[in-house]
Amino acid sequence: MGELSYVAANAIVWPTYAVMLMVASVLAYRLRNVRTFLSANGTQKAVPLALNFIASGLGCGVLLAYPQMANVAGLQGLLVYVLTSALPMYVFAFFGPLIKQTCPDGFVLTEWVLRRFGRVAALYLSACTMLTLYLFMVSEIVSLRLAVEALSNIKPIPVVIVQCVVTTIYTAIGGFHISFVTDSLQATVVLLLLIVCAAAVGTSVKVDPARIGPSGLLRPSRLGWQLVYILTIAIFTNDFFMSGFWLRTFAARSNRDLLIGCSLAAALLAIVLLLIGVTGLLAVWAGYAPVADAESASFFLLIAELPAWVNGVVLAFVVVLSTCTLDSFQSALVSTVSNDLFRNRLRPIYARAAVAVVMVPVVVVGLLATDILAIYLIVDLLSAAVVPVMLLGFWPRFARMSAYEVIGGGLGGLLCVFIFGAIYYHSAREGGRLLIIANGLYADDWGTFGAMVAAPVGSLLFAGIIFLVRSAILRARPGLLKVRSRADSDKPFALSPRTSLT
Repeated sequence: MGELSYVAANAIVWPTYAVMLMVASVLAYRLRNVRTFLSANGTQKAVPLALNFIASGLGCGVLLAYPQMANVAGLQGLLVYVLTSALPMYVFAFFGPLIKQTCPDGFVLTEWVLRRFGRVAALYLSACTMLTLYLFMVSEIVSLRLAVEALSNIKPIPVVIVQCVVTTIYTAIGGFHISFVTDSLQATVVLLLLIVCAAAVGTSVKVDPARIGPSGLLRPSRLGWQLVYILTIAIFTNDFFMSGFWLRTFAARSNRDLLIGCSLAAALLAIVLLLIGVTGLLAVWAGYAPVADAESASFFLLIAELPAWVNGVVLAFVVVLSTCTLDSFQSALVSTVSNDLFRNRLRPIYARAAVAVVMVPVVVVGLLATDILAIYLIVDLLSAAVVPVMLLGFWPRFARMSAYEVIGGGLGGLLCVFIFGAIYYHSAREGGRLLIIANGLYADDWGTFGAMVAAPVGSLLFAGIIFLVRSAILRARPGLLKVRSRADSDKPFALSPRTSLT
């Protein structure tokens, strides 16, 4: 209906970035503090914490991923995606207090892994975490690029580069603390975006009732039932790799604030994601998008049919939303690198330089990648192999488990995915492609489902075998493997002393 002119789009995008840069930089300068550059432990009450969690879970990518899920897997798939995205907030409400008891001065999960399993296991988890944050930053760049292309005729490359420069400047000045400020702005922007879009869609988009039944989007499907397991294991385990969530967990003033904050975040996330995802259904029923088209950006197809002023407002909101999300990932990645690789001995000037350095490969890959869900699935499969074995470290019955089981189990889980893929597809090449979920989430087979089963089951199986072999060696040759355990601890979740490979 309405299309933004080239001049109007430029008049919206560049002033928005200029304002974001000036305001965020001034606030970052006033709030700058070496002690809070990497973390902000014990500073946040329940409501601000909830906004921080919500903002960490809402990037520009949700405007693509959730409508796409509704378009392909229907209402069933959308509801599963929404619930499995919101409920993992309770992971931090449950595990956060347990970890903070042992690591009160820590601010990322690797600190607990260091104390429980040792340096090598901590570096192993750190590598997984940094890869996850890197790919999520790439997905945010991809989302911004696709959004700009859909809402305007501006070339997306300058927009992406400018955004990365803006976030790098004010994040280098203020560090992690400025991320809390932009999180509140991000939550406000999401609320305003929903209000504007809901009002505009309700008055301008006409749903054809004759399309609803034949679309099949309200009926359960095999894919929908597969997603119940796939998304549950994928998202619940992947959230353990999200340093941004752990930084906010440690930022809670009390366990009560953490529980209330996580509960509010889960409820509000579910509502927001459901409303965003429904646009995938409406786009089909209004005739703007075909059914089961994984390539269509349903949300933006719907917005494109609205008056030009709505397109302009949405474009401005997308810019702000993506900027706030990107700075959260940047600060989380730098905090992880500083803590895990340099034990927080990195001088502030080098930490600030690291903020800029990490953005170079992000921009390069982000300008080439296209599929958001494919990026998510790669790290989801990795977490499904790594996290289940690691979580056994919380259980006193597995007090003798060491880094051998954690690392070997994770690698064994990925090996099982390859073996499953090679057998299922009768091809070693396809087995290798399954490690990156090359056929996507919506493939009309059991490949992705099988991979998500093979990863955790295989990791636990390999961990068990390694434990038995190691135990047998220790019985035959005591002292051959110098591994300490916490078997002498009789307290539930007493996470020290450390178990290490050396």
